[in-house]
Amino acid sequence: MGSQSFYLTEVFSYESLVHAVAGAMGSVTSMTVFFPLDTARLRLQVDDKRKARSTPAILAEIIKEEGLLAPYRGWFPVICSLCCSNFVYFYCFHSLKAMWLQGQKSTPGKDLIVGIAAGVVNVLVTTPLWVVNTRLKLQGAKFRNEDIEPTHYNGIVDALVQIVQNEGVGALWNGTCPSLLLVLNPGIQFMIYETLKRHLRGGVHRELSSLEVFAIGAIAKAVATTVTYPLQTVQSILRFGQHRQPTEQSKLLSSLRSVTYLIINRVRRSGILGLFKGLEAKLLQTVLTAALMFLLYEKIAAATFRVMGIKRPLTSC
Repeated sequence: MGSQSFYLTEVFSYESLVHAVAGAMGSVTSMTVFFPLDTARLRLQVDDKRKARSTPAILAEIIKEEGLLAPYRGWFPVICSLCCSNFVYFYCFHSLKAMWLQGQKSTPGKDLIVGIAAGVVNVLVTTPLWVVNTRLKLQGAKFRNEDIEPTHYNGIVDALVQIVQNEGVGALWNGTCPSLLLVLNPGIQFMIYETLKRHLRGGVHRELSSLEVFAIGAIAKAVATTVTYPLQTVQSILRFGQHRQPTEQSKLLSSLRSVTYLIINRVRRSGILGLFKGLEAKLLQTVLTAALMFLLYEKIAAATFRVMGIKRPLTSC
């Protein structure tokens, strides 16, 4: 009974809530700043007939063809999805970590396992939002690939309703298989980030400088993104919904076949480097976004804990 009470206290603690809110606020702000870079990355991933160019060239092309505000198309659904996703992830990560460690020091291995577990929960809960935001973000875009069919959604709710009516409820979880594999991305990111943070602190409970937080956040995200980028490309294509998945009785088998087919097809068309098409835009966007997000997260969380008069445990930082 005592251990049950301890676990419930950790799951529903103010500390976990502060981490979740700070993470959500930091991610929304940083994504808004660097949103056009994500637009360039997504176009390169899903439109395989668009020539890979530098990020500024792609953005200039989009603005010329579609208007000045085109790089911010789909901003609202992306921000809604990101806010929910990061709230869930940060809450789960810090709750699970506190439950497991129970005041003991963490290790890179434990950080990775907790990060992966939090990622699985996050994927299962928020994938429908990401499917919708991918469709809305690409709606009205001018594609080089003529096989891509135009969509007509009037916002998040209408997109959810149309997808369910036309494609079935399961379509809201398109890309779940690569998404579950991609929980390695935040897992690796948080493992590197927490490890570097402990190393810089050297066992002393102190706040890192803004430059230190920005640097280790950038390093952690750069490594995680490069390692998992081919799966991110497959994930974007499946969420967009233009790929016709093979019909199988087993949904899992069908998803795995789709992932395998898309990877092999991309390699046949463009070579191994085709799997990394848009990586420059993705790295530029995701590294800067993650670095700024971690910086804002740390500052917001630290300020909130000071106001509440709560001392952050060294293991949870």
